[in-house]
Amino acid sequence: MSTSSLEADLLALYAADTYRTGAPHEAIDRLRSAGPVVRVPEPALGGWPAGPGYWAVLSHAETKEVLLDAARFSSHLGGTQLRDPARPEDLAFVRQMMLNQDPPEHTRLRGLLAKAFTPRAVARIGDGIADRARQLVAAVADRGSGDLVTDVVADLPVAVLAEILGVPEQDRGLLYDWSNRVIGYQDADYAVSDTFDPDAGTDLARVALANRPAPGPDGTLPDPRSRDGLADLYAYANALADHKRTAPGDDIVSLLLQATYEDTTLSNAEFETLFFLFAVAGNETLRNGIPGGMLTLIEHPQQYALLQERPDLLGRAIEEMLRYWPPVIHFRRTATADTELAGTPIAAGDKVAVYHLAANRDPAVFDDPHRFDITRDPNDHVSFGFGPHFCLGAHLARLQMRAMVTELLGQLGRIELAGEAVRLQSNFQQGLKSLPVRWSTHG
Repeated sequence: MSTSSLEADLLALYAADTYRTGAPHEAIDRLRSAGPVVRVPEPALGGWPAGPGYWAVLSHAETKEVLLDAARFSSHLGGTQLRDPARPEDLAFVRQMMLNQDPPEHTRLRGLLAKAFTPRAVARIGDGIADRARQLVAAVADRGSGDLVTDVVADLPVAVLAEILGVPEQDRGLLYDWSNRVIGYQDADYAVSDTFDPDAGTDLARVALANRPAPGPDGTLPDPRSRDGLADLYAYANALADHKRTAPGDDIVSLLLQATYEDTTLSNAEFETLFFLFAVAGNETLRNGIPGGMLTLIEHPQQYALLQERPDLLGRAIEEMLRYWPPVIHFRRTATADTELAGTPIAAGDKVAVYHLAANRDPAVFDDPHRFDITRDPNDHVSFGFGPHFCLGAHLARLQMRAMVTELLGQLGRIELAGEAVRLQSNFQQGLKSLPVRWSTHG
């Protein structure tokens, strides 16, 4: 590979602009052919300052190795986002989040969450998912066309999260704005999302809106990974925790705030960061994963027809959608000491980013990896991560995907594209902002 071709492929992997037109799978294949670990420069792009560069992990085996070994590859040292926080206080703040912690601190928070996500509580949420999906699809079935993202899918994860977090229904729009601002901060359409109607909200919402950061002279909001950048979310979470402590119910938040793990309980500050994790990660994974999976199915009509003929393949189809279109493109770790990975020397303090996008199409693990095959089995994708940070919401995510795909195929029949899909500009989340479709419902 020539120097200019190599530089172009590395830039394609790194740049947020790339993902507006599609994931750079051809570039990944070329880079992986030279070795499973490559050095990626971080030039100043799209408002990001230049960075020191990082190691991109493009193989399945090494991705699992990094995710499993928190002693060598820390979530805590530099956080889990590719770009370094701008200020020391921002790094100190994000380190408080469970996503950015290592054992034993991470183990403690997962232990507290396990006490709240009881089988009964999860079953109650699961029971409502199918009904909600059925209602959302039924509401548009007679139209014959619509936007699969904004008209149908977006409300399902928000509704489920609102129930999990104890957010009143009239405040659900806040969850939409918050996740837009965090996940879409590289996208001009999402970075200053402000769709919530303050007149429709509760007193909790008014507390939040009073703390909403104002855009600066350039029209942008503060970095959403800083406390200032999401002051409204944290104010809401704090007020919600106070309310649930004084008037607990049988919801998951009340159970979480009452839970103990090794004689410790959850503080309001810890609840705020957990609220952030669920409100953003729990929303975006599904809001991007379901439309992405459906777009993949639509683009493979033979597989679509097969799933209609063989609904028993739904479970495998969901896993193949997740493999083929992982909502999370990468996660970052930081080397705790000088080490090596696949024979590549890595220095203490180096950034190491595992690419789910690449691991899920590693030909060493997946036969014909670029083929979308709903009969694929086994399917050892890493879209929900691996090791101590394996996604807590994986079970509920699968339930939502199954419910929505079941209703879309069952009520709408054959869905076709009615326009161009609009992708999110982000090198972290593989998402769709719009998916215009049409259908002919069953008579």
